[in-house]
Amino acid sequence: MQPLGVDEPRVVGPYRLLGRLGSGGMGRVYLGRSAGGRTVAVKIVHPHFALDEEFRARFRREVEAARRVGGAWTAPVLDADPDAAVPWVATAYAAGPSLSSAVADSGPLPAHSVRALGAGLAEALAAVHELGLVHRDVKPSNVLLTLDGPLLIDFGIARAMDGTASLTSTGVSIGSPGYMSPEQIVGKGATGAADVFSLGAVLAYAATGEPPFSGDSSAALLYKVVHEEPELDSLDSELRELVAACLAKEPGARPTPGEVAGRLAPQGAARLVAGGWLPGELVEQVSRGAVRLLNLEAGGDVASGPVAFEVPSQGVPETAGADVRAATAGVFGPPPVMPASLTEAPAAEPQDTVPAADQRPGKLSLSVAAASTPGDGGRGRRMSCTVALAVAGALAAVTVGTVVVLDLLPDRDQDTDAGADAASSQAPSKEGSPDAGSVPDRYLGTWEGKATALDGALPAGTFRLVVHKADVGDEVGTLRQTDLLGGVCNDVLTLKRATDKELVVTSVGRKDNHGGCNPRPHTVRITPAGEDLVYRSESGDEGNPEARLSKAE
Repeated sequence: MQPLGVDEPRVVGPYRLLGRLGSGGMGRVYLGRSAGGRTVAVKIVHPHFALDEEFRARFRREVEAARRVGGAWTAPVLDADPDAAVPWVATAYAAGPSLSSAVADSGPLPAHSVRALGAGLAEALAAVHELGLVHRDVKPSNVLLTLDGPLLIDFGIARAMDGTASLTSTGVSIGSPGYMSPEQIVGKGATGAADVFSLGAVLAYAATGEPPFSGDSSAALLYKVVHEEPELDSLDSELRELVAACLAKEPGARPTPGEVAGRLAPQGAARLVAGGWLPGELVEQVSRGAVRLLNLEAGGDVASGPVAFEVPSQGVPETAGADVRAATAGVFGPPPVMPASLTEAPAAEPQDTVPAADQRPGKLSLSVAAASTPGDGGRGRRMSCTVALAVAGALAAVTVGTVVVLDLLPDRDQDTDAGADAASSQAPSKEGSPDAGSVPDRYLGTWEGKATALDGALPAGTFRLVVHKADVGDEVGTLRQTDLLGGVCNDVLTLKRATDKELVVTSVGRKDNHGGCNPRPHTVRITPAGEDLVYRSESGDEGNPEARLSKAE
């Protein structure tokens, strides 16, 4: 989980926000707590969607549809305000990782877990379809593994089957490559059979650790889903037969969710779950995460930024000047309350400067009202949130280091990363060390391990580091960060100094990363530890993540 950034609200509706659980292609999800102490997942729509009346009407309909969804294997909608300046929805919080992160960290699920998983998801889909709804985006990251059973989440693109408007007008793709049904891909529309196709793909992934259709691009995946047969050879015969039926190209040839549930659990999914359905490693992980997050208090473990937002996100304080209210229309969260002397002063030219050393956090000197401003190398530096459309389900996972924030740590110098980079690049090589300009063999190869941030307080997913030979100033490797929601960020590492005792590199996010990844350059130090490597990032924006990495290849 990420600390709240300076451009993020502290309160939404009746819920106090404790931190950011994650972000995706359409939104941000926060861990919240009601006045009565109930823990919830709060999803907030991006302001530019909120300004679209067609979208707002669609969102209102989807909230009403999601309120109808209930059952043992879905996360219920508890509260929502589609008419707020920035619409939001709150769902029950479920403690547990997504299927995608669990498989990435621990490998495929055992056979009995896969049966319970499939039966629970099939029963959830049967209930959804009986209401005349289609989920349309069943995939591993939308399945949570809790001690009480699997949960199907993220009904934000579920649609009543009555010809409601498509999201394609906003440029948002409905579904995920590799898990979308052939009829969705070719634009024939989705019925309940499309969800069954996706369920079959999810079961194959859970049982093998690999999706049934492979490809190195979205286009290749989509082509294979439409024209080629799935790769199911590694499944046992009984499950392979069922999954193959679910993945039939023709919708009418697929079983119904009820038939899938009956074949996997004739006495019901609850019977399988009651006997203990998760492997011991996942039970331990879920238990630890639940205790850690439920004990979290806003203002305690979560660091705040230099501007305190103590007002709800739904609007600007009435006491703010009219010019401030106008300037912040559509900006995520409330704006800083400007001193009268500033709000009355003539507008200054916009600048992207670093505050002077004596301007510590808490001394407001600049009002940010734009979605982005030019950053290093001409790339936009994000000042507002990404987007959120999801209407039901709780992303019960934590993620650190994948969302761009501004100066999270109160006592952190404003230019720590830049200063570290500059100092490191100017530092002389160790005299007499033959390795000062090249990479010792000790570091070469592929390394992998779990990461934490904020001094080990928060899990940060899985880091996969690749190091190869390079000279100072050249690319020396890459880092692939997979957070507990299944989101992936790829960084390029440039060598600054190499000795037997330490590699110093500059890490920069790839330009093709999704909008939730940190694009700002920062220093990373890699040191040997026995047969492992220790990866330490000096990016305060990401909570200074660390990872102990073991040789993978």
